[in-house]
Amino acid sequence: MASYQLTIYFSLLLSIRAQIVKINFSTISERLADTFSDREALVNIERNRRYTFREFHLLTNRIVNMMRQKLNLYQGDTWVNILENDNLSLLHFFTAFKGDAVACYTNYRDSLEDHTNQLDAVDAKVVFLEAELLVTHYEMLRSRQVTIVSMDRPPQEMPGVHYFWDLLEGVSDSNPDISHDDREDLKVMRFTGGTTGKGKCVKYSIDNWLMCKDLFFSMPDPAWSPDARFLHLAPISHGSGMLFLPTLFKGACNVTMNVPDLNAWCANIEKEKITMTMMVPVLLYRLLAMEADALKGLSFLETVFYGAAPMNPSKLRELQAALGNIFIQIYGATEHVGVALSMSKSDHLLGQDSGDDSHLASAGRPVAGVEVCVVDDDGQPVLPGEIGEIWLRSRAICLGYFNNPEQTASEFQDGFWKSGDLGKVDTNGFVSIVDRKKDMIISGGFNVYATEVESAIASHPAVFMSAVIGVPSDEWGEAVHAEVMLKEQQTVSSEELMAHVRQSLGGYKTPKTMKFVSELPLSAVGKVLRRKVRDDYWKDSTRKVG
Repeated sequence: MASYQLTIYFSLLLSIRAQIVKINFSTISERLADTFSDREALVNIERNRRYTFREFHLLTNRIVNMMRQKLNLYQGDTWVNILENDNLSLLHFFTAFKGDAVACYTNYRDSLEDHTNQLDAVDAKVVFLEAELLVTHYEMLRSRQVTIVSMDRPPQEMPGVHYFWDLLEGVSDSNPDISHDDREDLKVMRFTGGTTGKGKCVKYSIDNWLMCKDLFFSMPDPAWSPDARFLHLAPISHGSGMLFLPTLFKGACNVTMNVPDLNAWCANIEKEKITMTMMVPVLLYRLLAMEADALKGLSFLETVFYGAAPMNPSKLRELQAALGNIFIQIYGATEHVGVALSMSKSDHLLGQDSGDDSHLASAGRPVAGVEVCVVDDDGQPVLPGEIGEIWLRSRAICLGYFNNPEQTASEFQDGFWKSGDLGKVDTNGFVSIVDRKKDMIISGGFNVYATEVESAIASHPAVFMSAVIGVPSDEWGEAVHAEVMLKEQQTVSSEELMAHVRQSLGGYKTPKTMKFVSELPLSAVGKVLRRKVRDDYWKDSTRKVG
C-alpha cells in the first residue's frame, strides 16, 4: 500500500511540474496588450511602421497563424531570418515564442558564405529575407529547396519567392493557442560571433530569455519605466536583442534603426525622444570626434548601456564629461543571454575624487541571480586577485550547441558555461576581463594579455583603437605585436607609443613591433577580430596559435 501511495505521490509531482513549466506565450502577450493597450510598443524608423501593444500582439498572432497555414511551419521545422533590425523586430521573440517551429536569427551583415553555412547547419525550411539580398542569395536558396519569403515586394516575380505582406492577407489574428515547455523546448537559435573561430549555433528555451529580462530588472539601476523609449542601433539578432524583452515587459517602446550611421542615430534620438540605447565602445569613441551641434539632441538620453568589448577608462571619462553620468556597462554572452556582470551609474562615479578609476577597466560586478566563478585549469576556484577562467551559471545559460554534442560537453559543466574569458576579482567585487584564453600571448615564458596592452595603447590621446596579437618569434616563441588606428589628423611614432606603453606596463608587455593601419577587422557587432589580424602572421608558420 505504501509503495502504491508513493507512486501516486511522485506521479502527482511530475504532473504538477508539467503544468508549471507549460507556457502559452500568446496569452502572456495578450495580458501585456490589455495592460498597455494603446501605448507604442514598436517603431521601425526606416519603414515608418508604428505598432501599439495591442497591434503588435495581434500582428504576431497573425504571423504565427500564417506560418502554419501557408508555410507549413510546425514543430520540428526551422525558419531563418536574414533581416535588418526593423523587419527582424516583427519576427523576433513574440513571434518565435507563440509558434510551433524554431526561429534562427542570423546577422544581416554576415557574408553569403556565412549565411550558406548557417542555413546548412540548421536545415532551414523557410528563410525570411530582405529583398535586396535576392540578387546574391536566390540561387543558393533555390538549390537547397528553401522557401523564400521577401519582406519587401520583390522587384520582379521569381519562382519560389513569396511576399510577406501578401501571405498575411486573410489570416486570423486569433490566439494560435500553442503551449511549450518553457525550460526544455528549443524555440530560438543564434550564432556566436566567432571572434576566436567559426561561430557556433546556440540553442535557447523561452525561459532563457525570460531570465534575461529578469536579470536586467535585478540590476541596481531602475533603468526602465513605461515612458522609456529604447533605440536599437546594434543588431537585435545579437547583443541589442537582450534589451528587447525588458523594454516590452515594462510597457516601454522599442525603436529600431538599420544603418549604423551616427549622424542618423543622433537625429533619431532627438526626433523620437529616445531615453535609452545600447552602443559598442568603438561607436561611442566616434561620438567624441563629432561636432558639438550633432550631439545637442542627445539631451533626451538617460541611459546608455555599453558592452561587447572593453571600454578604455580615459575615453569613458571623456564620454561622461560630454553626456553626463548616463552609462551602464553590461557583460553577457551568446551562451549566457542575460547580463551577468554590470557596472552601475553609481559605480561609474567611484574614485573620481581620489583619481583612482582603475575599476572602470573592469566588466563590473555580478548581477543578482548569476553565479560567477573564477577557476583554474582544474575547475577549482582561485583566490581573489588571481587570474582564472570565468564560469557563469543561471537560468539564462543556453541549452547547448545545436548538433554539436562534443562542443557542448566541452564548454558546459554542472550547469556552468565556461566562458573562455580570463579574469580576476578584486576586493570590491569588480570582475576584470584580462583576455580571451585563445588571445593570451606567451612571450619568453610570460603571459601577456592582449586586452591589457590594448588598453594601455588606447590611453594615448592620438590613438583610436588597436589590436594586439602574438606573432611568431624564434627568440620569444611569440612576440607582442600591435596594429594601431590613430584618430583623424593625429600623429605619433611607434617609438613614442611603445615608450608610452612601457611606462604603464613595463618591458615584457610592451609590443616588440607596431604597425599603423587605416582600419581593423570588426565583427558585425563591433568587436575587433584579432584572429583575422593574427592569421596573416601565422598562415606560413609550422606552429599554429589560436
